[in-house]
Amino acid sequence: MSTTYTVRDSMTMLRRNLLHIRRYPSLSIMLIAQPILFLLLFVYVFGGTLGAGLPGQDGGGDRGDYLVFITPGILFMTVASVALGTAISTATDMTTGIIARFRTMNIARVSVLTGHVLGAVIRTGFAVVIVTAFAFLLGFRSDAGPLGWLGAIGLLILIAFSLTWLTVGMGLAADSVETASNTPLFLMILPFVSSSFVPTDAMPAGLRQFAEHQPFTPMIDTLRALVTGAHPDSDLWFAIGWCVLIALLGYLWSRRLFLRVPAK
Repeated sequence: MSTTYTVRDSMTMLRRNLLHIRRYPSLSIMLIAQPILFLLLFVYVFGGTLGAGLPGQDGGGDRGDYLVFITPGILFMTVASVALGTAISTATDMTTGIIARFRTMNIARVSVLTGHVLGAVIRTGFAVVIVTAFAFLLGFRSDAGPLGWLGAIGLLILIAFSLTWLTVGMGLAADSVETASNTPLFLMILPFVSSSFVPTDAMPAGLRQFAEHQPFTPMIDTLRALVTGAHPDSDLWFAIGWCVLIALLGYLWSRRLFLRVPAK
């Protein structure tokens, strides 16, 4: 099948997913509400204490300083939250019989998957805008220029793309929607063992080694540098490298499962 037909079919599946998002907004609301609740919890419950311990604050940090520190991590969790929802929607398709019907039609098979991925990236964009606006309402301020924000937007899209392909594979591998809702939870847990909420230097030695070398830490550190006007240094290349690797493995895994595993 030609590339033209594949693109056409992918756009059709994208429209299908966007219609689902519009008709069933409750899942999107829940996925956006979760990172907002984390933002409120950590800023207003722990922010006074954690802000005072931030490096470079000399004991004078406050909730405003901690809000600036934590917002990039919350944006990452927003992306991960939407990706989790994609695993659920993929598993739903696999268990309701619609995939078996698609397989009888003359359409590009991969378009079913790319429709989920593109729809998730668009949903991520809306979610990130809402969470960022909420952070600004709480007092978040940035010294980044237009290039810094463009870089942050590009990185968030790349993260969304890579995590979504991974969760599409999890949705395909799950034997039920309930399993698909639980399998990707590590995407929400690992940011807690990274530089999202506290600097890794403040962690015990063993935990610090894990936090510094897990994939999400360079992504979050790069986001933090970009939105605060700092230079991301080598973290940028590590972040891009991890995203490319996760996206490639997620795509190959998802494609293999979709072509070989029968719809349930």
